[in-house]
Amino acid sequence: MLTFEKSSPEETGIPGECIIRFIDRLQKRQIPMHSLLLMHHDRLVFEGYYAPLTAHSLHRMFSISKSFTSIAIGLLADEGRLSLEDPVIKYFPEKLPDKDSIHPWVARMTIKDMLMMRTCHASTTYKLDMSSDWVASFFTTQPTHPPGTIFHYDTSAAHTLCALAEKLTGQDMLDYIKEKLHILGFSEESYMIKDPFGVSMGGSGLVALPIDMMKFGYFIAHRGLVLGRQLLSPSYIDMAVSPLTASCVTAPLPSEAQGYGLQFWRNERNGFTCYGMGGQLIIFLPDYELICVTTADTQSIQGGNQQIYDALYEELLPHIQEQAHTPDETAKNALGKALSSLALKPLESSLPKNLHAGSGRTYYVQNEASDFQSFSVLLTENAGTLSFTYKNTPCSISFGIGCMQTGAFPIYNLWYAASGAWLFDGTLLIRAHIIDAYVGVVQFQLSFQDDSLTIFITKKEESLFHEFNGHLYCKMQPE
Repeated sequence: MLTFEKSSPEETGIPGECIIRFIDRLQKRQIPMHSLLLMHHDRLVFEGYYAPLTAHSLHRMFSISKSFTSIAIGLLADEGRLSLEDPVIKYFPEKLPDKDSIHPWVARMTIKDMLMMRTCHASTTYKLDMSSDWVASFFTTQPTHPPGTIFHYDTSAAHTLCALAEKLTGQDMLDYIKEKLHILGFSEESYMIKDPFGVSMGGSGLVALPIDMMKFGYFIAHRGLVLGRQLLSPSYIDMAVSPLTASCVTAPLPSEAQGYGLQFWRNERNGFTCYGMGGQLIIFLPDYELICVTTADTQSIQGGNQQIYDALYEELLPHIQEQAHTPDETAKNALGKALSSLALKPLESSLPKNLHAGSGRTYYVQNEASDFQSFSVLLTENAGTLSFTYKNTPCSISFGIGCMQTGAFPIYNLWYAASGAWLFDGTLLIRAHIIDAYVGVVQFQLSFQDDSLTIFITKKEESLFHEFNGHLYCKMQPE
């Protein structure tokens, strides 16, 4: 079973103070990091988790799932169970419209076209109607252009390829990968979220540990050769991480403009990246023999992912030394202190704690169409509780003031960490980080005025928490 040798960063040529600068830079830019792992010359030189997350906290990896799907297809190709040049309709006759209705562009689309994100669709097809069969939508949605021509990021391609892997193997795709690559020792508790029709979400549903991502990165970086065993054809991996398709036309950031392989991105330093929304990254830089794994939640920060790349490129890479050395006690202590202090940062108040504004009062929602019925806030010196009634069900969110408090977020029962702070305009902001199989932020801004309360609720999360958006006006007496 694959295990990693650990060493101090200095012993492989990375000054520990560079890692500290990397961490500090992201903290100052208010990037909500969840984990950071660094491997250099095949040794794990840094492994850090931001409290309350730990090494054992499962994390949604979003589109890193696509790279796993690519490997499943590569394994099936090695077994001779499919060819990359096969038209994908060959495998899904039951999902097709009647013979005369199959669009010729759909009919000629190959598995390789899908891996390269050069399908005949300009966007994810199942998002047009998520209550209908997600896989069937890939074959019935009207195409926009011939396949094999233009790069468009299309998560339904990966989802359909995952469905193909599950159809051919009779297993959940991740179970198939774990079986074929058992020597890597992926965590038993890792899994993939399924779509409403029972297909694993091969485009975005992977939930795993950060160390699983490091093992996957190691496997790719070593071209499938692990502990003396060739687990996948190196030719497939070489092709998968090569720049096969130009991505610069639609790329919002430099890190996404370097080209695309087979469900792997190229990066700005002659390497590849497994990329997941919100800062889930496996970055391999072969010129430095460096693998960087991060989990985070950058969904609320424009350009947040690029800031992770830039911090790595500017704070770490220029300072890697050929000459390794043993760190002195000062360097050890400094890095140890940085490691032990990693934590999600609570909100900072712009005003002194206001323990009286609205505390303990109940306010009744006046919006007629709202499913929220009432709100109250109870404040103490270092903590608070936001209570509300939703569809006649009592709910509450605990939050720290100057610190974080954790709990199960109401309605969805997902783990969160929350803090609150008074803003300079006198409003109270409560921010809950969702850190579970779904990742995001839900915020409440409360303005207390005499006998009324105005609440502005926002959420930054891909698929849930739709209730937590908009404005509510509340009064102390119900009407």
